Amino acid sequence: MNQQLRDPFLPVRPKTLNDLGLPLTMVQDILLKTIYRQSLVRVSEMSQAIAAPLSMTQELIEFAREERMIEAMGSLTASGSEEMRYQLSDLGKMRARDALTQSEYFGALPVPLEAFRQQSEKQSVKNIKLTDEKLAAAMGHLILPDGFLRELGPAIASGRSVLLYGPPGNGKSAISNGIRDAMGDEIFVPRAVEYAGQIITVFDPIVHELVDSEEEPASPLRQAAGFDNRYVKCRRPAVITGGELELSMLDLTFNPVSRTYQAPLQMKATGGVFIVDDLGRQAESPQNLINRWIVPMEASYDILSLQSGEKFVVPFDTLVIFSTNFHPNDLFDGAALRRVFFKLKIDGPTEDEFLSVFALVAKAKKMPLNEDALVHLMRNKYPEIDHVYANYHAPFLIDQMLAVCRYEDKAPHMTPELIDRAWSNLFVEKSDFAH
Repeated sequence: MNQQLRDPFLPVRPKTLNDLGLPLTMVQDILLKTIYRQSLVRVSEMSQAIAAPLSMTQELIEFAREERMIEAMGSLTASGSEEMRYQLSDLGKMRARDALTQSEYFGALPVPLEAFRQQSEKQSVKNIKLTDEKLAAAMGHLILPDGFLRELGPAIASGRSVLLYGPPGNGKSAISNGIRDAMGDEIFVPRAVEYAGQIITVFDPIVHELVDSEEEPASPLRQAAGFDNRYVKCRRPAVITGGELELSMLDLTFNPVSRTYQAPLQMKATGGVFIVDDLGRQAESPQNLINRWIVPMEASYDILSLQSGEKFVVPFDTLVIFSTNFHPNDLFDGAALRRVFFKLKIDGPTEDEFLSVFALVAKAKKMPLNEDALVHLMRNKYPEIDHVYANYHAPFLIDQMLAVCRYEDKAPHMTPELIDRAWSNLFVEKSDFAH
């Protein structure tokens, strides 16, 4: 009870086989396949591997023994353990191999789609309690326009879609990443979901950052805590895509070898954020991409298809953030643009803001400021580009000067001459050359 008070998102631990919400045949087959693939002999090992309570695993063992799929081997071992050991019978091995021809999936039992929907609703991204303090802390390393966080806060708290646009190099990607940090809390992600007898793997170590990852996901310690070990506790996920995003990545992926499905990116991002960076750089047109998102963003559900063509509904509980260097009117028609709930423009810094950024970056990189070099930069270089500043200029210029200093084996310093050398790499001038 105290554990539940500390964590309101805790998935309820199943007490009976019926509570698993899965066909008993599927549960038995996964147990047999797991024993076969991992050469398990003890019930405690099996319980941990299939993420089921110990008593439930023992019950499954007894069922399998009645069907002569599993045999007891006794409890005497060289290690002195008194735990009963089991092995698959020849009939059990045949059953496991046959089950593997149907699906290679073994290990943690999946959760039924309906349970996934209920868990997603309980820990919905729309219920996040975001504060000014959390947002400011997550964005504290950025120099942002006055009042920007007051606009960004409601956009995040809405759990709807957000479009960040403006000239390149001014922190749109950094802001997108900071949004996930501002969310702060943790949720429970299923390792796999079951629908119509098909298994869809959801947990992805690239997307999902485990909390207390030193513990095994179904360890006896966690089993004692009394929650459903088919889930793992993670930070709210963040899926980040860029120019590589294709519409096919938003569909179920069927693996013909393992005969299992992998969840699409937006399903892995459930309860977190899905960031589409560099919108307009994908092979797919921005209009096609936004059309794919319209129903999920407005209805809070998505429609996926199995190999058979059967369609089914899954939760869509994701804060979608589009980030682009193009003007929105150049990407979408009016109808599509209206579907994006918040549109926030991020302009480049003013001269004073740029100097603040430059000073902060120089301090962080241990580069001493030099007045003559700064005067030269502001009076002689920026007039060449009509005093258009960008936040990426400062780290780029300072890194260039530091590289020269390291090569010439000199202490970090800046001079007008080093500013010129760095500036020559910031922009590439058009020139004539023979073809």
